[in-house]
Amino acid sequence: MAAAITNSSTLFFFFLLLLSFSLVDHTRGDPNYRDALSKSILFFEGQRSGRIPANQRITWRSNSGLYDGELAHVDLTGGYYDAGDNVKFNLPMAFTTTMLSWGALEYGARMGTELPNARAAIRWATDYLLKCATATPGKLYVGVGDPHVDHKCWERPEDMDTVRTVYSVSAGNPGSDVAAETAAALAAASLVFRRVDRKYSRVLLATAKKVMQFALEHRGSYSDSLSSAVCPFYCSYSGYKDELVWGATWLLRATNDVQYFNLLKSLGGDDVTDIFSWDNKYAGAHVLLSRRALLNNDKNFDSYKQEAESFMCRILPNSPYSSTQYTQGGLMFKLPESNLQYVTSITFLLTTYSKYMSAAKHTFNCGSLIVTPASLKNLAKKQVDYILGVNPLKMSYMVGFGKSFPRRIHHRGSSLPSKASHPQAIACDGGFQPFFYSYNPNPNILTGAVVGGPNQNDGFPDDRTDYSHSEPATYINAALVGPLAFFSGKK
Repeated sequence: MAAAITNSSTLFFFFLLLLSFSLVDHTRGDPNYRDALSKSILFFEGQRSGRIPANQRITWRSNSGLYDGELAHVDLTGGYYDAGDNVKFNLPMAFTTTMLSWGALEYGARMGTELPNARAAIRWATDYLLKCATATPGKLYVGVGDPHVDHKCWERPEDMDTVRTVYSVSAGNPGSDVAAETAAALAAASLVFRRVDRKYSRVLLATAKKVMQFALEHRGSYSDSLSSAVCPFYCSYSGYKDELVWGATWLLRATNDVQYFNLLKSLGGDDVTDIFSWDNKYAGAHVLLSRRALLNNDKNFDSYKQEAESFMCRILPNSPYSSTQYTQGGLMFKLPESNLQYVTSITFLLTTYSKYMSAAKHTFNCGSLIVTPASLKNLAKKQVDYILGVNPLKMSYMVGFGKSFPRRIHHRGSSLPSKASHPQAIACDGGFQPFFYSYNPNPNILTGAVVGGPNQNDGFPDDRTDYSHSEPATYINAALVGPLAFFSGKK
């Protein structure tokens, strides 16, 4: 009898021990990165413009924008709506494409069965960008849809009855920023398709070279040429030099042609920055160029490695040179509007530079602080985990991931009933009442969408009218795909 009691006590002790371990795991949070990766890529199907294919998985979306380009007598169907509206802005769309491509290049081996879906997401954009670059000689189309008119409406993309104005840049109306970003996107994507579709890859690269040449020969900002059509929505606040650097960096990676290295040298020193976004590309270019210094031991690229490490020193919270704020819950906080766009983009650089450092067995210093690959990886993991629910509110900022996530996102298609459940058209102002101003959850779940995120106090109202926190965007997701693949591959 005594032995039985001892065994029971032992079993009970082990049960308590196991329970305590499970509680620790739960409180530490160990999100399912593989599931989040799958959903982060699925989101792009909800942003599609054009004719929806038969294998579409977000089934509440259907055809839209089928006459895009008609006003200019060209076919500009396809591509993505940038966020919760029904406009196609090519500067953020091209950046989205570049980041998705970079993610596939760095982390494709860790994506597993999601790699074909990532390629499909990239190709949906590049098919459109190719049309924009080749439809009319001497012109690059850079957007479809009047943003001022569109933003006064709350209607499904399938019901759009607003003017689909077509915007372009040319020799007389330059746009080096949007052109060089388009070149970067096409060059990066050409690498993604090099082994699986060589013909398509060659078309992408040839077009990238031509568009980059256009950006260089006709210098100027598209914000000046197109003015109110792109500002204040996607103004090129940082100017166009960062895009020229970014475009040259990607073309150098895709071609290994010394002319692009010479171009980088001729562009001169870059601005000191502690941000990386659809507008400011310097940090991304420095990290990508540092790859040659770290992995190939090419001394010609040491200055870019130093720039990349200087950037990391401005991001790390315990660095003496840090210029980055963090919320009490541990989230990087850059700007109050759509802060997660900066978090995901910078997190991509953290994981990628960590990866390069690991391969080269490299460390560096921020003053007296020694930075190891683990330093960057751990900070990146905290940011990804926060987004996926390891935060003071225990809320995932990815729609459809976890038990608690944003239900009232600022997104027309998600917040209005689908065509299947409400076949009658909803006019421009027909969606405001009773849908936009309703407190009801959105009827359609935009699975995988990452919203703008919490405020600097880790608060989140989940309010559809609060676009700066509740609106998803393609460029928020595009930058998160790589880190999710990085961590899902580490399980």
